[in-house]
Amino acid sequence: MFPARIAGFLLLWPFAAWAGTDDAALCEVAATRAAQAANMPVDVMRALTLVETGRSRGGAFRPWPWTINLEGKGYWFDTRAEAEAFARESLAAGARSFDVGCFQINYRWHGEAFASVEQMFGPQENAAYAARFMGELYAEGGTWEWAVGAYHSRTETLAERYRARFVRIREGLDAVADLPVVVASTDVTQVAKLSTWNPFARSDGPVALAKNGSLAGGLVSGGGGSLLRQATGALF
Repeated sequence: MFPARIAGFLLLWPFAAWAGTDDAALCEVAATRAAQAANMPVDVMRALTLVETGRSRGGAFRPWPWTINLEGKGYWFDTRAEAEAFARESLAAGARSFDVGCFQINYRWHGEAFASVEQMFGPQENAAYAARFMGELYAEGGTWEWAVGAYHSRTETLAERYRARFVRIREGLDAVADLPVVVASTDVTQVAKLSTWNPFARSDGPVALAKNGSLAGGLVSGGGGSLLRQATGALF
């Protein structure tokens, strides 16, 4: 039998090591911070980034910050530098309507709010703008679900399809609402537990982590553009 402190460390270490090498946690942290700063539900932002850039990797469904949607085709890059280079090349080639970052902010319609296309990729900047925009849409439509649909499209048929996917993902987050989320820390290991959850892993509903106080101990619990359509096997 391991001492409690050692046992807790052994349980936490694999998640900490994984999160330290996976930039998906950047979107999760940014979503939480932006939601709290905007006084909006955290699970709305967490679900929104998953709808926008979620992909399956290693059995986990998580967002990815270095993502671009250009003319309906989604591109996931391993590094920020690669994503920024592609965006610059696209601009040089005359492209203007493309979406970038954790929340897929459209350069044509929202690029003027940023100092550069490179800044748009910043997870915190990207999330903060998305949260402000969502707040405006919420004030217009009266519900977060309506705001999410309008975030994607003003065409109701497209908005409704997007909204349904958002609702499904958000409900999955409710099933793991006790998972830790970051409140005032840059430590991405605090959101690493999210990495083992995949709401599309089974046909009968979300797969939630087993509760383990040693992993969540000392952490804060909380509930909680355009869709990437490229058929890469990463989307649901």
